[in-house]
Amino acid sequence: MNDAPEAAAIELDLPRLLGDDQIGHEARAASGDRLSLKVWLRLLACSTQIETEIRKRLRARFGITLARFDYLAQLHRHPQGLRMNMLSRYLMVTGGNVTGLTDELERDGLVTREDDPSDRRSFRLRLTDAGRQAFETIAAAHEAWLVELCAGVDGALLEALYEHLGQLRVQLAHNVAAANERGASL
Repeated sequence: MNDAPEAAAIELDLPRLLGDDQIGHEARAASGDRLSLKVWLRLLACSTQIETEIRKRLRARFGITLARFDYLAQLHRHPQGLRMNMLSRYLMVTGGNVTGLTDELERDGLVTREDDPSDRRSFRLRLTDAGRQAFETIAAAHEAWLVELCAGVDGALLEALYEHLGQLRVQLAHNVAAANERGASL
């Protein structure tokens, strides 16, 4: 992957287009910075902007946090249920965070803990019928919001972004694995 400072990249005047108050993470980038830093800051800015809006809408419309939504989404993807340690890995949070969310969602009737038939010492977390229905309603709104937020962006550009970000993600995983094998950190 090329890490030339400017190369053939098209520079947008983001402060002018967005306003200084909207520039966010990219304000830290300077014109001479490496392209990899600029890309990371732009990805971070886009992710933060979308996440902030989604968090606001989830709270306003459904009274839930993004963490609760992500938790429900993982269980929805795994109807057979998940052990707490696997759910923690998928959510990339500590077991303590998952325990707290589990207690809340169980109390709300959205999640149930069931004995794990393959290991009597543990249990699986599953969505209840009410949890499944609630998630599907929230997920439909979530998807509509993302479509709305991306409105005006050419479909071909979105497809290309999706493809290129997938390639970036694979390359990042390879680079991290190679660094770990060398005993180095990136």
